[in-house]
Formats: sequence, C-alpha cells, structure tokens
Amino acid sequence: MHLTKAKVVSNEKIITGPAYMVLEDFPIYFPILPFGYFPNSPTYSSGILIPKYGEEQNRGFFLRDGGYYWAASEYFDLAVQGDIYSRGSWGTRIKTNYKKRYKFSGNFGFEYAKNKYGEEGLDNYSEGTQYKILWSHSQDAKANPNQTFSASVNVSSSGYDKQNAYDMNDYLTTTKSSSISFSRKFENTPFNMSMNLRHSQNTKDSTMSLSLPEMTFSMAKVYPFRKKNRSGKVKFYEKFGINYTSNFKNSINAREDEILSSSFATDWKNGIRHNLPISFPSFTLFNHINFSPGISYNEKWYFKKYNYNYEEDGEFTGNPSSIPDNVQIDTITGLNRVYDYAYSVSASANIYGMYIPRNPNSKIKGIRHKMSPSVSFSYRPDFGKEHYGYWQEVQVDSSGNTRYFDTNLGGIYGGSPGRGESGAISFSLNNNLEMKKLDVRDSTKTDEEQNYKKVKIIDNLSISSSYNLIADSLNLSPFNIRARTTVAGVSINMGTTLDPYMVDENYRKIHKYAWNERNGIKKLGRITRANLSFGMNFNSKDKKKEENKQGGNQEGAPGPGEEILPPIYDEYVDFSMPWDFGFDYSLNYSGPNRANPNGRVTQTLGLRGNVSITDKWQMSAMTNFDIQEGEFALTSFRLNRDLHCWNMSFNFVPFGFRKSYSFTISASSSMLQDLKIQKQQSHYDNFSF
Repeated sequence: MHLTKAKVVSNEKIITGPAYMVLEDFPIYFPILPFGYFPNSPTYSSGILIPKYGEEQNRGFFLRDGGYYWAASEYFDLAVQGDIYSRGSWGTRIKTNYKKRYKFSGNFGFEYAKNKYGEEGLDNYSEGTQYKILWSHSQDAKANPNQTFSASVNVSSSGYDKQNAYDMNDYLTTTKSSSISFSRKFENTPFNMSMNLRHSQNTKDSTMSLSLPEMTFSMAKVYPFRKKNRSGKVKFYEKFGINYTSNFKNSINAREDEILSSSFATDWKNGIRHNLPISFPSFTLFNHINFSPGISYNEKWYFKKYNYNYEEDGEFTGNPSSIPDNVQIDTITGLNRVYDYAYSVSASANIYGMYIPRNPNSKIKGIRHKMSPSVSFSYRPDFGKEHYGYWQEVQVDSSGNTRYFDTNLGGIYGGSPGRGESGAISFSLNNNLEMKKLDVRDSTKTDEEQNYKKVKIIDNLSISSSYNLIADSLNLSPFNIRARTTVAGVSINMGTTLDPYMVDENYRKIHKYAWNERNGIKKLGRITRANLSFGMNFNSKDKKKEENKQGGNQEGAPGPGEEILPPIYDEYVDFSMPWDFGFDYSLNYSGPNRANPNGRVTQTLGLRGNVSITDKWQMSAMTNFDIQEGEFALTSFRLNRDLHCWNMSFNFVPFGFRKSYSFTISASSSMLQDLKIQKQQSHYDNFSF
C-alpha cells in the first residue's frame, strides 16, 4: 500500500489519507482508498469484524462473517458473527477461545443457519434450519499426572455442511464423531477408571449413535502368589496372573429427528459387562515351541429380556425382520445375567530357512525365510441348553415347525452365547522373506569394507482359518489370505477370503466342499472377497541435498568430483521446478450373493500433484476417477502467485456438483486480512430446488 499521508500512534493505530495499491512495484491508482484505519496493538483488542460481500444465485446478495470481536481478558475471548442474504436466508456464529496456563486450553463454537430457496408460495420454495457445535478441550500435562479430561466435539445437523460449508474437506466429510473423556488412575493401586460420552453420525442417511455415558473400571494384572520380597528365580506358580475389566454403556442408534422423542426404556440399550481373563504360566517345549494355556470368563448384566409366544392369527408387523409376524414378543424388565466361559491353549514357533549363494562374487549375501506357525485349541460348552435360559424354542407356523429365538436379542454387548458346543482348532501361518545384498552405491570401499542392506521381498504373507471338531456340518471356516510387499518403492497390499463350501441357488452355504473336482477343474475355494491396493509418491530432487551429497561448500568452491563451470553460467537463471506427484489405486471384489448374482467389482484411481513453476508461482491439482463407472469424482485445480506483500490465488472445480471458481488478490499480512479483491462463482449456485 502506498500511503500519501499517514499518522502512526505507536502500539495503538495507523490512520492514513488517500492510498493506492502497488503490485510488484507497479502502481495501481484505481481504486483509490480515501482513508484507512488499521489497529496496531501488541495485545488483543476488541472491535468490529468487517463482513464479506457478494452474490449467490439461489440466496441472493449477501453480507457474510460480519460481527464483533470481544477481547475479554487474557484468559478468554468471544467473537459473534452473522450472515444475511437478500432472499431471506441468515445465519449466526459464536466462537470463544480460552486458556489457563499450566491448566487447560480449548475453544467452543456454535453455528446456526436458516436457509430459504426459491420463491415463497411456489413449488420450488423450501426452507430449513441447520446447526453445528464444535468444542475442543485439552488438559495441560503438568496439571494432574493421575487425572485427565479432554473433549473433541463435532456435532451438526445432516444438511449443515452441504448448504453452509465453504471448505472442500468439510463438504466431502460424511461421517463425524465426538468424544468427551475423563480418566483417573488411583495412585499406588492397580485400579483405573474412565468415563466417556461418545457420538457418531452419518450425514448421508442422518443416522446418529450416542453413548451417554460409557464407563470403564479396570484392574491391571496382578500375581496373587508372587512374593513381595522375592529372592532367586520366579517360581512356576508365581507366574499365575489375573486381571479384571468392567464396562457400563448406555446408547442409542436412530435418526436425528427420532433421538429426542425416543423412549429410554424401549429404545435405549444399556448394560454392564464383566471380563475376567486368567493367564496361566506359559512354557517352552523342545526349546522352540511356546505353549500358553488360558481361561476366560465373561458376564453381561442386562436390565430386560424377551419372551416369545406363538399366535396363530397374530400380525405383529413391528417385529424385527428375523422374527415372523405371528410370533409375539413380550419384554420382561429386571436384572438378567448372561455369562459364558471358554478354555484355550495355544502353541507358536518361529522357523528359519537360509539360502547362501555359492558364487563368492555374488552381490547377494543371503536370503532368509521366516515362518511363524501358530495353532490354538479352544472349547466352549453348548449355551443353547434349556437350563441356561438363553434360547427359547417357539412354534412358528400352523404345521408345528419350531425355531430357537434369542432372549437377549439386540443386547448392547451382543445377544446370548451361541447355540451348539464348540471345540475349534485355529491355525495361522505368517511368512517373511528378506534378502541381504551389496550396497553398490558406495564404490570407495574395499570388498571387506562393503556395506550390505536388507531388502524385504515379502513383508508378510499370512493364511488363517479354523476347524470346529464338534459341529455336525460346515466345520471349516473361510480361509483369510493377506499379503504385503514393496516393489520398486511401491507398497502393495492384497488379500482374499476363500470359503471352502459351495452355496445353493439361494446363496446359502451347503456342506459340500468347493474344491471338489467339477467339470475337470479343481478349485481351491469360493472367493467371497478380494482386494488390491497400492500407491506411490514421486518428487523432484532437493537441490540443497544434492549439493551436500556432492560435497559443495558454502564458499562456492567445487567439491570432490564437481565440474568447474565458467563464470558466465552464473548469469543464467536456474529453471529447476520442484514438484511432487502421487497416485493411489484400489480394486475390490465381492463375490456373488442374492443382491449381486454376478458379484461386484469396484476400481478407483486417485491422482494428486504439486509443482512450483518458479519461486513465486505454484500450481496443484487433484482428482479421483471411478474406473468401473468411467466417471471423474471431485476434481480441483489451484494456482497461486506470491506478490510480495500480496497473494493471488485461483481455484477452479471444472465439473460436478461442486463446480465453481474463485479468484482472489489479498494482502499477505494478517492485520490486513480484510483488504482483498475477490471474484467467485459459488458451488451453491449449482443447487436446484
């Protein structure tokens, strides 16, 4: 800014007469500012927040973000802002920041908007109200080492970001979550306590999940038979340990408009869960195989259960989809204990294989293969027996057919333990393949001094499944295969799930192995799910790092091996353009089912990049492409120019629902943030109501 006249009051304000802009030493005499007032205080000061002005096709002319800022004290402040549109829409925002040194800090914000679209009285007229609550609170680490309190709240109505957000990331976010947590550690004891208030929502279908509250009390592992003043080695029985965890939870999952009208007795789910794992001392067999036995006991306390009755002429259309309409459900309130237990023993080992090339001149020093097999056996009794009271056999039709129904259906910690006795053998195998090769980049060392580096050929290749020895059919569980490796700097992840059993015409599994020879072809299994993903980033070389590698010094003298250039080269401009580029590819396959008889394949490709054309020109772009649909998703371009005291930016979304552009020239100084020229087309103009 070129000021023809100015008066500076130190640490208070700057008052100017006529002034005009200067861009890159080029004066722009129009427009001329007749006068200016700029606060210049080293501390916070209260004052008016200048609104932005503009026009939108749907909401009309607007004044936005205008209001008042109150610097209340060194501990907190308050800003009140508002928006107003010529066609009746308006909004308001309140935000405060607070901080107490060595204690806590945070901020709180509330936003409310009422939007009107179309002409009142016509079919295209609509209006709606939205809200948004933001709260962030953190406790200083020095405040209390045994007690913490924190909060991260982000709650809004489902349509708020779609109709009021100007940030692209906010617009693309469809899921939100919040957490308010308090924890306390009881000093010199193994006990801990925590309490959480949680929230999550999906703005696509306006569903919301609340946990108000969730409390956990835990006891760290203790060894009751271990001596306090022990001498010598730990005895076998002293390794016996026990720990305990209890959890109370009260939650609901419903649409936003149903939360306030919900019934606490029928719609909210609550209960208490107790977990008591008992660990026995592990031991090693043959110096290689590790055995670990264990017992687990779980108990859930619910405050209601269900009773089922068959009514021949009943039509209870409110029943869950898994229960016939002619089965009546009665709710019985009161404390209801649901417990289960299981025994297990596991064994694991590490097996190594080594290959060393016979050629002494080989650049490969060796290849190592590591296998980690694991086998475990677990037993669980049949909790479907009548004396447990978890499952009720009920007639379902006039022919006398019966079905078993869960008396704890839909419990917050899950329903009743499963019917049927289980004695399962679970097994898994993890593989890792590494190679040690000569680092050929260092040619200055002798053969004895050469460095070797490790190269991971296969980071991990695993397969896992289980077999139920007691079940009368479908004993074998699906095989889960996962692999991860790196090829030429590209990290590749892949996986698949193979179901060993075939399905009937209704896609229900039958007890017939899928790998049986069929039409002369043997199949390993039925692929139900598969995925493949990889990505890579490319970037230009860092000039400063290259100079350091070449040994160049700060004096300008050439380092060892550097070429000495004539002085004339110093007069030329270095046209190097720092850049970076990245891509991500993902492929997902879902096997045939009732909804998709031919299965489903999805492929997406994401591209992103940045380039500094010169020291002052930067350009960036990003896009996503749905290969199956043959369509581009959100695509954006950004061009930025540093004008010394000013900054110029151009943002462009060429197509799609967010189609828009904006061109801005603004002062770089935060004190002059309201001094700018802006031309834009809002993406809200793409709305049709």
